[in-house]
Amino acid sequence: MGKKSRKDSETPRKETFEPLPVESKTPATAVLLLNSPEEDILVKACEAIHAFAEKGEENKVSLLALGALEPLCGLIVHSNRLIRRNAFMALGIMTSNGDAKSALKKLNAIPSIIEKLALEEDTVVHEFATLCLASLSVDFVCKVQIFDNNGLPPLIQLLSSPDPDVKKNSLETIFNLVQDYQSCQTVHQLGGILPLVELLKSEFPLIQHLSIKTLQCLTTDADARNTFREEQGFEKLMDILDNMDFSDLHAEALQVLANCMSDSDTVRLIHQSGGLTRLMEFVLTPNVPQIQCTTVKCLSRMAQNTESRTLLHEQDVEKVLVELLSVMDVSVKASACQAVAAMSFHLPSKDIFRELDAIPAVVELLSSESPVLREAATQALSSLTHGNQLNALAVYEAGGHEILIQQLGGSCPRTVASSAATLCNMAGQETVRSSILSHGAIQALVEPLKSKDSQVLVCATLCVSVLACDKEAREKFQRAGGLEPLVTLLHSNDMEVLHNACFAVNACASDAPSAVELCKHGALEILQKISQSVNRRNHFSEFAMTSLLNSNLSVKYSLTGHLSSTDIITGCFYDAWKARPGQRILTLEELTKQPVNQHRPIIVVNTTTEEMVDVQEERRSSRSESDTSSKKDRRTPKKKKEEDKHKDETRFESPIERPQNKTDDVSLEMLVKKAMESILPISDEQQQHAALARLVSEAMGGAVPMEKLHEFSWTLHLSELKFQLKSNVVPIGLINKGIYCHRALLFKCLADCIGMPCTLVRGEYNRAWNEVLLFNSSSQPCRYIVDLMHQPGSLLEVDTPAALQYQSI
Repeated sequence: MGKKSRKDSETPRKETFEPLPVESKTPATAVLLLNSPEEDILVKACEAIHAFAEKGEENKVSLLALGALEPLCGLIVHSNRLIRRNAFMALGIMTSNGDAKSALKKLNAIPSIIEKLALEEDTVVHEFATLCLASLSVDFVCKVQIFDNNGLPPLIQLLSSPDPDVKKNSLETIFNLVQDYQSCQTVHQLGGILPLVELLKSEFPLIQHLSIKTLQCLTTDADARNTFREEQGFEKLMDILDNMDFSDLHAEALQVLANCMSDSDTVRLIHQSGGLTRLMEFVLTPNVPQIQCTTVKCLSRMAQNTESRTLLHEQDVEKVLVELLSVMDVSVKASACQAVAAMSFHLPSKDIFRELDAIPAVVELLSSESPVLREAATQALSSLTHGNQLNALAVYEAGGHEILIQQLGGSCPRTVASSAATLCNMAGQETVRSSILSHGAIQALVEPLKSKDSQVLVCATLCVSVLACDKEAREKFQRAGGLEPLVTLLHSNDMEVLHNACFAVNACASDAPSAVELCKHGALEILQKISQSVNRRNHFSEFAMTSLLNSNLSVKYSLTGHLSSTDIITGCFYDAWKARPGQRILTLEELTKQPVNQHRPIIVVNTTTEEMVDVQEERRSSRSESDTSSKKDRRTPKKKKEEDKHKDETRFESPIERPQNKTDDVSLEMLVKKAMESILPISDEQQQHAALARLVSEAMGGAVPMEKLHEFSWTLHLSELKFQLKSNVVPIGLINKGIYCHRALLFKCLADCIGMPCTLVRGEYNRAWNEVLLFNSSSQPCRYIVDLMHQPGSLLEVDTPAALQYQSI
């Protein structure tokens, strides 16, 4: 074997791999290359994908289907700055597509994007990172992620970036975020208002537009408005408004101004700088409805403040607003109506609007096809008529009340509420109120009482309380079914609704029929619960309770056990005995329909018959007629006697001869007549009470000594009456054997019929008594209890042993 040479014996040297140019002709290959470990390939792959995605939406969808998003999200945090930049460029372009945006949200890329907003990063990275966030921030979930990952601080810093695209994208993202109140506060706290104000001077209209829109959101907060004023934001806004080259920004700038007009300091600043005059010029600018509309909104906001209303009044704003009521544009007219409503809180302005014939113009707008305009016009009338009867009369003369009544049945809660409020304001004048009622207003209020809107309920209940002062109106309201929803409102937790509902119940309870119906629907029990509640008890509920009881003496006596001398028994009174706390007291109609039971009978006092009414009417007019009766009566004594006898026979016919219902009481009629004939001629008050007491005792079984009271078989007698009548309801005139409670009730009834004041007080164990106020032997007023049981006619001084013995067993 030959000997190897040295060259042959050397180990072959390892050669480096020569660079291989890669040429990709399909997007799929480019997407695959995103997973390459080589940086040069990653740079070119990201660049190619960016260029491909820029060419159209179909390309973005294609890249999404190929799975480009996930590797791109990984590359935006790559250590190589060029790779990061190109990856962001590709990702930013792709996120403008809706499907890509949804897919990116699932990849949780927002924290990584926010991380690369640091100031030391490349401007291109800033541009496309903020572009990604601008696209994602329209989604609520993404907004929360951006906020939670502290995206706002770097975004606010980037508002000062020298690159306009970075500013635009950052602004757009911030604008999307400040739709939420929490983000608004955070932007203000992070000092975001100053850079936003600075951007108002930008040379790029889109940046100016976004700045104004963002400030519009921020200035809804009072603290933000103060900062905006301190940073000379108003000066910048007025510069824009004064520059006609920025006319496309005027409407939005005015919106920011409108937000700030509720602050008196801001108004003063604008007025001092001549801005108020400029605003008035905008109002009168023809052919630009949007500008007019927004400017009038500024004036409306401004008019929320007393000092500002005075300034506007000095600028003759009333005349300008009246002119706007007749323009063609509906939105301008609606804004003008809102401004009229606001300015009407300035008392001199109310009169000026009337003098300028604004009221007929506003009434005419009630017939508009636009619900927004009808709402604004109704609101204006509500403010104009509040506390101003001349304006209310002007609305009436223009026929406004008829349309307002029709609007009570509308579907817009604000329109219904304002209609009810206006009618309430107008009803203070009797002529106007009569006309309102004649057009069915009280019936039309029934449906609004069933509303779920608190303002509708507040206005509707108040309107009912005003209109229900008329007896006929109360009857119509009851027939229309208004009492039941009114009672339901007593359960309301809204205190203003509750107060007005109590006020309306107080008005409706002025009549006995309405009071009975209110009690039937449970008003009394609800008011009792309210009176026991620390939080819900109020003066209005107390008034309602008092009115309800005063108009329903049967319930009052059952509940309180006391009728005062001013509680006159009329109509169909019944004693349903003492009610337990929270127990509903049945109506007489309900009690009459019950089958006969073992309980105590319900004692009814019926003074509603024609004969009884005649007797009471005669009694009322007897004094005025007595002085002239002899002159007016031309009849002969014989003829007069015959006619009176015939009249009495007709009036007090036998109960067997004439038809009667279960509560008719001819015997009571005869007792009333007898009392009038025998008691009224007596001049001495003590003797009158004593004589009436003896009359009651005779009718109820005569005097019963205390020691023989147990032998007095009154319970058997009442049971027999119930059996004979086949009813639990027993007319008091049929009772021939009555105990304390029956005698005291009859005494009260007869005394009320003939005009002798007395009380009725319920005691325990069937005890009841009457107290009268008389002068004693020393000519001092003294209260006495009338003995109807043991020594009929005796007067027992209150709190003496004899009186106390009469009151108790």
